[in-house]
Amino acid sequence: MSDGPVLVTRDGGVATVRLNRPDAMNSLDVPTKEALLSALQEVAEDADVRAVVLTGSGRAFCVGQDLKEHVGLLKAQSDDLFRTVRDHYNPIVTLVATMNKPVIAALNGVAAGAGASLAFACDLRVLADSAGFNLAFTGIALSCDTGSSWTLPRLVGTAKAKELLLMPRTVPAQEALELGLATTVVPADRLDATVGELASRLAAGPTIAYGSVRRAIDHSASHDLAESLAYEGELMTLTGKTEDHAGAVDAFLAKEKPTFHGR
Repeated sequence: MSDGPVLVTRDGGVATVRLNRPDAMNSLDVPTKEALLSALQEVAEDADVRAVVLTGSGRAFCVGQDLKEHVGLLKAQSDDLFRTVRDHYNPIVTLVATMNKPVIAALNGVAAGAGASLAFACDLRVLADSAGFNLAFTGIALSCDTGSSWTLPRLVGTAKAKELLLMPRTVPAQEALELGLATTVVPADRLDATVGELASRLAAGPTIAYGSVRRAIDHSASHDLAESLAYEGELMTLTGKTEDHAGAVDAFLAKEKPTFHGR
């Protein structure tokens, strides 16, 4: 497992999913996409995992599609070239965006193309000061994928999203922070510690409530106010029946700090 294209490690309630092709800047060939999808399914379904970190090995977070493989498929006129969005990218980003627990992107380096899109689908993005984003799709005459047409406008607005997609460039970490693409920027040597502290904090929190907040926000993006209010009511009923809520209320009345168990 140590030499696989995707590694999964656990520390308490935190699972780290690490792209592990540093020599290829963690680009996504078919074996890597299949391994990433499997890893995300594994952590999404594991009730003991209460927060997920997505990161990369080496000097890049993920530079998107493996272009060497892409060129080979183009030359072979293989239908696999066009199935990968449906079979790989779409289910991968759907899991990142909708699993019932918080997901942190830890950007150890550049995130380009589908790699940037994956980071945008996470709840929080912690960037090393040497990291950045590049929406590289149109640079090779392709449209955008992996959800960036949905996530990017919601992070930076429609006009800025079009600018970044139509005229791709590397957005450095500090500018990413100013645009709202980054949650925080830290020195590269502090990335692991900062992400570890943040992930541990989330893993110790009310997991079902976190997942419900994710779902409520996503739902509201495509529904009107009345429908969003109704869905909020459903999720309030769901979370109101959890052990975490009952325990937190008791702790509040006793003027104690609550302890959450994710159930």
